[in-house]
Amino acid sequence: MGRNDELAAQLAAVVGAASIDGLRRLSGGASRETWSFEAVGDDGTKRKLILRRDPPGATRLANRPGMTMEAQLLAAAAKSGVPVPEIVATSDDPAVLGAAFLVMTHVDGETIPRRILRDDQFAEARPKLAAQCGTVLAALHRIPVDEVPELVGEDQVAQYRAVLDSVHEPHPTFELAFRWLEANRPTLSKDVVVHGDFRHGNLMIGPEGLRAVLDWELAHLGDPMEDLGWLCVRAWRFGAPKPVGGFGDYDELIDAYEAAGGGPVDRDALLWWETLGTLKWGIMCIMQAFTHTSGAVRSVELAAIGRRVCEQEWDLLNMLPHASGMTLPASS
Repeated sequence: MGRNDELAAQLAAVVGAASIDGLRRLSGGASRETWSFEAVGDDGTKRKLILRRDPPGATRLANRPGMTMEAQLLAAAAKSGVPVPEIVATSDDPAVLGAAFLVMTHVDGETIPRRILRDDQFAEARPKLAAQCGTVLAALHRIPVDEVPELVGEDQVAQYRAVLDSVHEPHPTFELAFRWLEANRPTLSKDVVVHGDFRHGNLMIGPEGLRAVLDWELAHLGDPMEDLGWLCVRAWRFGAPKPVGGFGDYDELIDAYEAAGGGPVDRDALLWWETLGTLKWGIMCIMQAFTHTSGAVRSVELAAIGRRVCEQEWDLLNMLPHASGMTLPASS
């Protein structure tokens, strides 16, 4: 029995299916595996499902929610009005599927930024996406904290300062950004559930717009402006000119967020979080590459992500003059 056959047999038991059809690993997902398959019932009916699994043998990072906690998050998010897939099965026990896992319903749509930002199929969706993201983020930030008690918060600047120091690599631009961020910290507006990775690739988009928010593995407690700022990071525009994910303007995102009850948006704070997001992604690129070069997880994808560190340094050098004035650049 091959490895995929063995996984298919295990999955059938987990989801209560007679058999599994079309099991295949999907591209993307640098830190977790994603598999697509169909669960076949005793009567021959098929249900399209998605498996997300930690790489077998991988160690879960501190302060990251496990798969069971991610399932609780998705359930709480759905109750709050956030569009998410339905959970079918989950376990943090590696004995079940070789690693902690989460099985959820398949949501049709597209996550590849190049297609979302350029294909005619999404022409009607693009003008709506910034406002839809603002509305969904307002709902996300209303998730009751007591429904996800295992979530914790951590000072983002201190956290990524420690991560960068751990690799013992000189990055003067990152050092400059850390100094600016420390000197210009905004006041925390409130402590809420933060998705932590709300951007292209984790948003399922259909011709009518946003269909589901995916991949909650970086969720934590923090400032709601973190999610808005992260969505505006230049790396997630993929060459498109508009500042919000390449598809919208700041005003569209902010107005929709406030209208949906997300609270007033401090634009200086939003810019601070966008700057921190750019720095964070640069450091995350370093760590993705280190995961490969250290031998922990051998992956060409991880190695390729490491090549993007210099792009984030360039973006920061262009941002810091704007940041020093604490005003958002004009929407394009």
